[in-house]
Amino acid sequence: MPKASELKKGFAIDSNGKTLLIKDIEITTPGGRGGAKIYKLRCTDVATGARSDERFKSDDVVETVEMNKRNVSFSYVDGDEYIFMDNEDFSQFTFKQDEIADDLLFITEEIQGLQVVLINGSAVGLELPASVEMVIEETDPSIKGASASARTKPARFSTGLTVQVPEYIATGDRIVINTTERKYMNRA
Repeated sequence: MPKASELKKGFAIDSNGKTLLIKDIEITTPGGRGGAKIYKLRCTDVATGARSDERFKSDDVVETVEMNKRNVSFSYVDGDEYIFMDNEDFSQFTFKQDEIADDLLFITEEIQGLQVVLINGSAVGLELPASVEMVIEETDPSIKGASASARTKPARFSTGLTVQVPEYIATGDRIVINTTERKYMNRA
């Protein structure tokens, strides 16, 4: 069983008899000497879908839950349900729009490396690849002679995502975006 300091986003833990999927981790260091870092976990209860916040000291031992990941591809939308298909056995996994709202900002029909997280055989979430390639739908016109390290401007994508990009990037350019930090990395 790992310590709280070894947990990562996407892990599943068992806390007070509930299975929780970690969505975000916030680390705080209390003032004064000898204070252990506090890990505030923003989680989703797998059974109910409710949000839950858990706090652990860095050396607290946390019980993790066995989970599997399967490579999937985005298949289609049916009302407010999004259907993903397993790349190996072609089984389907369905998620409600509000369950995966943050992930949908990065999901296009050509996304590669998308995985579904399974706990006890049931799909509980999606895991995005570290970076995705997307085409800019709308941004301000590019400025001739703009340097790469100069100012930035907002770029909007068909999924609703907005990312700051360098001034020399234009509408229609394909760029690489870091999915965890939601930041521009480079041109594709």
